[in-house]
Amino acid sequence: MSKEVIHGEHIPDSPDNRPNSPGIQAGGFVFLSGQCSSKMDGEIITDSFEAEMRRTFENIEKILAGANLNLGHIVQVRSYLADQKYLNEYNKIYRKIFSKPYPARTNLIGVLGNVVKFSADVIACKDD
Repeated sequence: MSKEVIHGEHIPDSPDNRPNSPGIQAGGFVFLSGQCSSKMDGEIITDSFEAEMRRTFENIEKILAGANLNLGHIVQVRSYLADQKYLNEYNKIYRKIFSKPYPARTNLIGVLGNVVKFSADVIACKDD
């Protein structure tokens, strides 16, 4: 199986220039590294929960576009929330980003420290 790094001029850098690829294509799937609310140069932007979540998914969209995919190709979402208090807001925004059938999903809460309020990584599947 070959692996191909997703890259392009519209793909955001990792925060703090961490040693990871933004996304890897392998075996018909695209695996994205964790994304957060950041600028193209990787600088983290702290904001309201909703703004951070939307910016995170905008970054995810940019990386997927580098593989000629979009949010509709996502089959799994792992979300990281800084606090349980954001869960209802998360579900409300999530329903606006995704439609049925929703991707498989795992939520991890209380794992982000004080850096950001939201982060996510996804797996997408290329159409056959």
